[in-house]
This record gives sequence, C-alpha cells and structure tokens, in this order.
Amino acid sequence: MIDKKKKMRLKSEAQTMKATLQIGKGGISEGIIEEIKTQLKRQNLIKVKILQSAFSDEYEDREQIGKTLAERAGAELIEIKGNTIVLSKKGTKSKER
Repeated sequence: MIDKKKKMRLKSEAQTMKATLQIGKGGISEGIIEEIKTQLKRQNLIKVKILQSAFSDEYEDREQIGKTLAERAGAELIEIKGNTIVLSKKGTKSKER
C-alpha cells in the first residue's frame, strides 16, 4: 500500500499524462491485463480510459473496474477520476522534485 504523501505525488504526475490504453466493449481481457503489465514495466505510472461500452452486468461501475484491473495486473490503484483510472507499479517511487 502506498502512503498518502506518495499517492498525492503520483496523482500530481498523472495530471499531465494522456491515457495510453482504452477499455471498451471487449471488457477486461487477458490481452488488456498483459498490456497493462507491459506498460508498467516501461513506465511507473499509466492512465487507462474506460469507454461507456465497457460497463456491463459484470462490471457495473468504474470503481469495480479499477480494483479489478489493479488486482489482476499486480498494480496499485492510484486514482479514479471520471472514466479514467491511474495505475502504478507496486512499490513505485515517484520522481523527486
């Protein structure tokens, strides 16, 4: 679990980032999970956009999707803002300013 101070720094870093992955009607597939893992290996922080078509009986809200993504990808859920989720590597150290 990331402490509050680190989480605030990571949220700040994420503000200027663009979403690098979109989840649509295909939902949370193994391909999506593998892509999240791959992106997290290259960078410490990623943004994932949830399209309206991603919501279904299985995933009714964005919090549920965010928690599922983080759990299955072995990542830390940093923030859910609108339909955008910010994920970080577990144990990530943010850039010092």
